[in-house]
Amino acid sequence: MDWEKRYARRAERMRASEIRELLKLLDQPDIISFAGGIPDPALFPASAFADAYRDVLGAETAGTALQYSVSEGYAPLRAWIVERMAEIGVPCGIDNILITSGSQQGLDYLGKLFLSPDDTALVTWPTYLGTLQAFNSYEPRYDRLNPDGGNMTPAAYRDAAAAAGGSVKFAYLTPDFANPTGETIDRTQREGVLDLAEALDIPVIEDTAYLPLRYDGAAPPSILALDIERTGSIDASRTIFCGSFSKTLAPGLRLGWICAAEALIRKLVLIKQASDLNTPTINQMVMHRVADAVYATQVPRLVAAYRAKRDAMLAALERHMPAGVTWTRPEGGMFVWVTLPEGFDGAALLARAVESARVAFVPGRAFFADGSGANTIRLNFSMPPVDRIDEGIARLAGVIRDSRP
Repeated sequence: MDWEKRYARRAERMRASEIRELLKLLDQPDIISFAGGIPDPALFPASAFADAYRDVLGAETAGTALQYSVSEGYAPLRAWIVERMAEIGVPCGIDNILITSGSQQGLDYLGKLFLSPDDTALVTWPTYLGTLQAFNSYEPRYDRLNPDGGNMTPAAYRDAAAAAGGSVKFAYLTPDFANPTGETIDRTQREGVLDLAEALDIPVIEDTAYLPLRYDGAAPPSILALDIERTGSIDASRTIFCGSFSKTLAPGLRLGWICAAEALIRKLVLIKQASDLNTPTINQMVMHRVADAVYATQVPRLVAAYRAKRDAMLAALERHMPAGVTWTRPEGGMFVWVTLPEGFDGAALLARAVESARVAFVPGRAFFADGSGANTIRLNFSMPPVDRIDEGIARLAGVIRDSRP
């Protein structure tokens, strides 16, 4: 059987994640890895999870925990999320919340719901690699979303989309501590994204995976909160808020959520029913108990630990990097984005760095929808120990010095 001849056309756009492949390097103890955008497992509230699993598997709740459940998600967990949304200026009810198997599933559902072949998705340059993977199966084209405005007018976006055979369907961005750049856009830029979305009459997908991990500065309002200020209610808004427990409590339970207008949630529930029926009930019950018990103390614990790691990385970059190399200075999140002088190729540099210096990172090209950005790389600071960050950056700087085009 020649399987390649049997696949649907959409399979041509499925690509392996460079990041998932690089995670295999974490099993090699001599590698200092700045590659995976993953939490430090030493900071997981493991005992709270152990207690919660014992609790939900007790005689009174085991039948519920091990059973099918409603597609919308476990009601107490959705109610807990409603309370958190209110804290960031988003009044809503549980009917505005859908629990997903990680926020990645939410992105896939949104791509499935909105994108027909040749439609246009507006994304930042660069953008989260997992977003491109989620959307690629639905055969879109991409256009550049510039929160600063740029040169593209709404009419220009519409014309370019029509010329490609479709229409502009949504704008996607991570406004806080973006993956991969670590950058945050300010209130004026958020308002500008909403202005563009209103002019194009499209939704805005606000990916907030890193939102609680702020180390410096004051948080601007979420795009959804600004949207509700304009429209008066979440059910009148156009913003779709994607949240996650992966960066604050644990990624292993694969739990995220979508908060949006009830009409949209009802349509997404139909996709959920056809996909996996429901996110595992036991994981939702456990996450609710853990979130209720430790979230308020867990987030400050993470902020303190990751701030120290970020500071160590920024100090090491200042200390070791040669002239001509620049980098972002994130106020939160997990990433620093490095721009190398023109002529560098991040993929080739990675091969040399792993071979000669035993240090890993993610080449930047994978984060660009058009395949540009060859001279950029992403560094993760949440995973490596503080005492290994300086050594790793020093090794990497040496490889860069020796690899000048």
